[in-house]
Amino acid sequence: MFPVPLARSHLRFLGHAVSLGHGTDQSADRRGLTMGRMTATPASTPESAPATNRPKRVLLAAPRGYCAGVDRAVIAVEKALEQYGAPIYVRHEIVHNKYVVQTLERKGAIFVDQATEVPPGNIVMFSAHGVAPTVHEEARQGRLATIDATCPLVTKVHKEAVRFANEDFDILLIGHEGHEEVIGTSGEAPDHIQLVDGPGDVAKIEVRDPSRVVWLSQTTLSVDETMETVDALKEKFPQLISPPSDDICYATQNRQIAIKELAGQAELVIVVGSKNSSNSIRMVEVAKQAGVPAAYLVDFASEIDEAWLEGVTSVGLSSGASVPDILVQEVLEWLSERGYADVEIVKTADESLTFSLPKELRNKDLRAVAEKLGAGEPAAAAKE
Repeated sequence: MFPVPLARSHLRFLGHAVSLGHGTDQSADRRGLTMGRMTATPASTPESAPATNRPKRVLLAAPRGYCAGVDRAVIAVEKALEQYGAPIYVRHEIVHNKYVVQTLERKGAIFVDQATEVPPGNIVMFSAHGVAPTVHEEARQGRLATIDATCPLVTKVHKEAVRFANEDFDILLIGHEGHEEVIGTSGEAPDHIQLVDGPGDVAKIEVRDPSRVVWLSQTTLSVDETMETVDALKEKFPQLISPPSDDICYATQNRQIAIKELAGQAELVIVVGSKNSSNSIRMVEVAKQAGVPAAYLVDFASEIDEAWLEGVTSVGLSSGASVPDILVQEVLEWLSERGYADVEIVKTADESLTFSLPKELRNKDLRAVAEKLGAGEPAAAAKE
């Protein structure tokens, strides 16, 4: 599943030719799960041509792929395997990407649906989507050592939920029913939170005091749809309070902005991402809403239907926030083999945010702690 070198592709970046390389980041090379680096060299801009004579091209979104929270979570699993050895149990998929999960499984990660499935005396990691307090308690009761890889931006929403619940607000959580992040956030204040799954849910929402209502949101939603829901809520509850800062992740917003830019120039948009990835699904929806004739979600290049390319000269390409760039490179090679060798980078934002690894990884003796917990020692004694 590793990419073929893109020797046949001609890449452009704002009127410059671009070459893809892997840089000198040895940890990235070791993982095979992080984004490659890009360097630009000058090139002339081609003259415009009639649509019928225009060469086939790929419009490659930038930014795309991994966000800071996903990168942190993936590295956390690998670091845990490196420090403590296999197995490392992970509650739910660490991120919603089939390739990433399969790669980590081969390295010794074991993915489970519930912490209660993990044998006592082991290490369990919580995914980037976050968990409810009850899950932490299940792990404690199950005599497990834990590593919390919840994205810090999701943790921010959790803390907002707790704060507003402590102030006795009704909390309207905009999100998709059943999504792991929504379940985790709702669990922080179950007596105060109501789920609002889109504008259609607004009519049935009732609150105790219309002057003490706040909205929060899942971090991976469509920005446009979320604001449509917020507007509908404000019509019903004019005193609705907004969160102190945007709950929708910066990476989600940036990728949707880039997709809109692609949709205005391409006849087809391909988003690389898994079917259970909320932010990837939203990107396809945003592309369609922006007017592109066709948009599809694929996990791998092998899932692309050649019939999609019929009559298409410009293909827009991006990837969800849980997708390693190796999969995008695979799609670029697939397209290059079918005549789409000219690749233009469409850049709409710079991203430089990084997060520190979970604090539990600083404990070199976490495996020993887990074994003591499994033997029945109290948590305080096991950590000494």
